[in-house]
Amino acid sequence: MILWLEYYFFNQVGRGISMRIKEIIVVEGRDDSTKIHQAVDADTIETNGSAINQQTLQQIKHAQAKRGVIIFTDPDYPGKRIRHIIEQAVPGCKHAFLTREKARSKSTRQKSLGIEHASVADIQHALADVYEIMEHTISDIDQRDLIEYGLIGSPNSRLRRAKLGEVLQIGHTNGKQLLKRLTMFEIKKEQFEQAITHVLREEKEDV
Repeated sequence: MILWLEYYFFNQVGRGISMRIKEIIVVEGRDDSTKIHQAVDADTIETNGSAINQQTLQQIKHAQAKRGVIIFTDPDYPGKRIRHIIEQAVPGCKHAFLTREKARSKSTRQKSLGIEHASVADIQHALADVYEIMEHTISDIDQRDLIEYGLIGSPNSRLRRAKLGEVLQIGHTNGKQLLKRLTMFEIKKEQFEQAITHVLREEKEDV
């Protein structure tokens, strides 16, 4: 289910518009916090990379109880691992995602992925569309739909899943994870079909 954040816009002379986030955003490191603060007016908790400990988890639990939490980790394996650890320890958190392309370093000498490499606009867009995991949800999308639209079992499946994840703002998934992710975030079949139609139309235009 897409949740539109409670946010406020403040007109600031010479500075444009600042987007105020009510929830506390969980990121991996100091550079991520710096980039978040450039994009929005928000408070952050840093996990210090994959070395997340019980003290940090307690801070996140307290933040979730008081103001709510948005998990916004890097789109790589360590980021997914941190997200999973927090999910298990602190139920009810919201989730924001960036695609690997948007989180890729622009430097020719660096090949890292991270929130700190994303543009301000991409961060604002990711934080405008967040998801909450819903337990015991039954989806009207099934594996036959994934096969029909070439999201699994075809040569272009990986790229097509990546583009779908970007359109739906649910992150990148492999074939086994996609149906689970669609179900967890309560993506309805109509929304799914609109998104995959957009992906397929872009593919045709690129040919």
